[in-house]
Amino acid sequence: MDWNYENGRIYSTDEKGELMCEATFIRKENGEVNIDYTYVNPVLRGQGVAGKMMEVVAEYFRKERLKATATCSYANIWLQRHEKQYPDILSVDR
Repeated sequence: MDWNYENGRIYSTDEKGELMCEATFIRKENGEVNIDYTYVNPVLRGQGVAGKMMEVVAEYFRKERLKATATCSYANIWLQRHEKQYPDILSVDR
């Protein structure tokens, strides 16, 4: 997948421009980010795309030295399950 990075959004589209998956996040007053939404197109569900997308998001946060929380339930569970791989991006407020 080719990933697109915009302010507060990481996403991928197919060759026709249809949204395949996305994660959105907002900056909090303390400079951290909150992952508030994740989406995977129904044609890709059950294929590990959401997990791959979260890896891309986590690597982006690592590169940008951002700390994250998540109000999106999927992202929150993913962060919990991967805290050993990505301890440097986890907010203490998590």
